[in-house]
Amino acid sequence: AYHALVGGFDYNLQKFNHVTQAWRQPGSAIKPFVYAAALDKGYSPGTRILDEPLDMPGENAGETWSPQNDDGVFDGPITMRYSLVHSKNVTTVRLQRALGTDYTHDYLGRFGFDLAKHPKNLTLALGTGAVTPLQMAGAYAVFANGGYRVKPYLIARIRDGNGNILQENKPAARQDSDRVLDQRNAFVLNSMLRDVTRYGTGAASVKQLGRIDIAGKTGTT
Repeated sequence: AYHALVGGFDYNLQKFNHVTQAWRQPGSAIKPFVYAAALDKGYSPGTRILDEPLDMPGENAGETWSPQNDDGVFDGPITMRYSLVHSKNVTTVRLQRALGTDYTHDYLGRFGFDLAKHPKNLTLALGTGAVTPLQMAGAYAVFANGGYRVKPYLIARIRDGNGNILQENKPAARQDSDRVLDQRNAFVLNSMLRDVTRYGTGAASVKQLGRIDIAGKTGTT
């Protein structure tokens, strides 16, 4: 979770807040939400997906689209866990195709993403839409909070020169209506995201910080 945000170098020089106003492509950081959608459909970390070349006629403005893995390597049948841990593109596209693009697209709305900013095609799985860093923090907080969506707030408290509290904001009381992901699915997905940081694309985080309680996902952009 954010404890603080830095929206820019100097507000006097540039009033644009990169955390709240900058729209960026999430890239592979969007993948956990596709896999969360799969878990809701009854898939499991052990579900096998074929990691082989994929050609889809008509998917690229009428031309054939052939998504590629970043490392150019195809591993054959792999588990859903392995696919997320190693951020496989082709298997994630196959997964979205199996789930249905409309279902996957709508599922992102649970996490607070602006659906109008995300394409209704198979590139969705590769993060070609747009998010703000604050949106992304709020979305990942669902996994950290056992499936409950939380509303980030910018100012925790304001004190005057004498230490008196002039304003204080606290997290809103959790409501059942705030649950957007089944607790079991959140637990399973967290397990997969921990493996990303243990031996997957984010392994440097555990190595550098010396902590084993980290869950997360890399994203090129």
